Amino acid sequence: MSTDQGDGCPAAMAVTPLSGRCAEAVERAEHACFGISPFNSYFSKARIHELAKWGLDHFERVDFFVPDAPSAFTFEALGYAPEKAAWKARRQGQYTRNKIVTALGSLGVDDSDKRVLGWAELEGNAAFGRLHESGLRRYGEDADFRDACREATGWVLAGKLPTGRAPDVEQVEKAVRYFLAELPLFIDTPAIVGAGTSVFCYHEPPAVLRRLYGGELSWRPAAGQGFAVVAPAVRN
Repeated sequence: MSTDQGDGCPAAMAVTPLSGRCAEAVERAEHACFGISPFNSYFSKARIHELAKWGLDHFERVDFFVPDAPSAFTFEALGYAPEKAAWKARRQGQYTRNKIVTALGSLGVDDSDKRVLGWAELEGNAAFGRLHESGLRRYGEDADFRDACREATGWVLAGKLPTGRAPDVEQVEKAVRYFLAELPLFIDTPAIVGAGTSVFCYHEPPAVLRRLYGGELSWRPAAGQGFAVVAPAVRN
């Protein structure tokens, strides 16, 4: 599925749902949640504006998830002291938030500051808290689920280490808290934002999400939860 923004400024998005149920959520177009990684250069000001415009054109509501504070877990795994890791995460998170608010404001969104879901917003959300606790509990009790989370975390860390170096067990165990903090948004965003259905949009999902939406793990996404790979369409 490809869609054009139709504004004369020819950006097209390739949209690939991860399952039939995900495709249904895309078709309903009720709510989209865009994952914006604070330390990923992919999310330039122009790219965020592009995603925001596409989302507003195609969905009734949009929000942007920024895993700001949890990013500190990744930096701790890479050897930063907790205080330094928290500072880096906080600074970059605010910069990312500002880019989103600016993009939405330029597109006429009046409450752009309320469309960002960072840790400050999520930690006080009852549904998120329940889902986060459930994920932590499952991680401790379910070996297959735990291995899948660690595999996803190892994939992320490997991209931040020198070429040819793999993360060790201790690094993965520290960094996995980042994945567990964002997992609720893959499981039940509708409950978190008060929507019937929601599509989480990201350009490059780890393999564990394909397993999650394929029903291969013990924890299954809620009925209204979808996921779509959304990225600029490749032009011939």
